[in-house]
Amino acid sequence: MDLRQQRTQRSIVNAFLALRSEKPLEKITIRELSEKAVIHKATFYLHYHDIYDLSESLEKEVIDDVLHGLSDPAMLLTDARRFNEELYCLLMANESLLSILFSGSRAGMLASRMETRLKEYIFSRHEDWNTLEINVVLTYLIQGAYCAYMQYRGTEPKEVLLMINTVAASVLRMYTDKPVQEETDICS
Repeated sequence: MDLRQQRTQRSIVNAFLALRSEKPLEKITIRELSEKAVIHKATFYLHYHDIYDLSESLEKEVIDDVLHGLSDPAMLLTDARRFNEELYCLLMANESLLSILFSGSRAGMLASRMETRLKEYIFSRHEDWNTLEINVVLTYLIQGAYCAYMQYRGTEPKEVLLMINTVAASVLRMYTDKPVQEETDICS
């Protein structure tokens, strides 16, 4: 992608994020986005099919950035405490962008998208782990941790993360032979 295309792309993304922070995705039009980005509507369509394509592209990008920050996503099954702490720190570092992209009608999609990407990563490196049992355990750990954190995020994060780690440790003990650490040390 040449420099001009990169500037246009950045302009589209910045305009989208500005609009998205003010209103629901469903209320953003290509016309207003193009005006804010100072581009023609046709230019927008050279990059994206529609506003949902743009949103999904940015959602995927931020999730990939978060997951690439993990030392090893597979540690969700081997060292849930460390995984949860690393993921928590990475999510907090991207909190403002995540809250813009995953607000309103998109709010429930973060956990599902994280689950999908984590499973893709883990199973691409450990094909033999792609069993019904491990899929169910992963779904439970990812979706359950997300729901618990969102429900109690207004309380002390360290305590909530400690409880999530304790539950994860119990679940993993039933399905693995590896000892699991339960202590927490958030973003140290």
